[in-house]
Amino acid sequence: MDFDFNTLIPTIMLYLPKVIGAILVIIIGFWLAGKISKMVGKALKKRGTDESVIPFLESLLSVGIKVMVLLSAAGMFGFETTSFIAIFGALTFAIGMALQGSLGHFASGVLLLTFKPYKVGDLVTIGGGKSGVVESIQIFNTILVTLDNHTIIVPNGMVTTNVIENISGKGTVGVPLAYGIGYGDDIDAARAAILKVIASCPTILKDPKPGVVVSEHGDSAVMLATRPFCKSEDYWDTYFYMQENVKKELDAQGISIPFPQQDVHMHSVN
Repeated sequence: MDFDFNTLIPTIMLYLPKVIGAILVIIIGFWLAGKISKMVGKALKKRGTDESVIPFLESLLSVGIKVMVLLSAAGMFGFETTSFIAIFGALTFAIGMALQGSLGHFASGVLLLTFKPYKVGDLVTIGGGKSGVVESIQIFNTILVTLDNHTIIVPNGMVTTNVIENISGKGTVGVPLAYGIGYGDDIDAARAAILKVIASCPTILKDPKPGVVVSEHGDSAVMLATRPFCKSEDYWDTYFYMQENVKKELDAQGISIPFPQQDVHMHSVN
């Protein structure tokens, strides 16, 4: 094939300014995308936005600006940007339909990271009854660690569509406890024994002052209830300390802890 250099040079001169302009638009646009995303990130930090969501929002904003820059550069060459937008929109819709469940978890993750009903380190019950300490809040999932060191991955969509119980969200937490004593045992003596153990527990707070009340007349026992308060991170230490030492103290005081039993009466029939 023979090239006509007489027509090639004018063609180059015609498109060269557009090429240079498009390159400059891309370079400057990408530079601005980085600057703007970082400025938005700093503004979010000043507003106290969760640290884990800021990089994601910065990246999302940067990508969006870069897409617009590329569409602008394509328009400088005479391409119909409306066609690109239509194709991009159709592609986005198709992907959205295929991944609608994941997009729902994504949207829920953004809500959780924005409104922060719980944070990393909180003891929570979420996702319809899943309990544990929050290890991380991700875009699609929340990661919990249970007392026995199991990892639970809860999709964020299940979190926002169920009740969220943040057990340690206030910094201190009450530890609900109940102990059964026999109907023939002294309630006041049992109450004093439980309060003695509460006073000896190093993790229980003095304020609010703990109390012990009769909560139920059960089939086999009189139930005494208490709810001492401790720091959130001391919840399980307090719970296990009380369970062990209340049993020891009641034994030392000669107070029985009854178990369910039945009386069977035999009748002889002549």
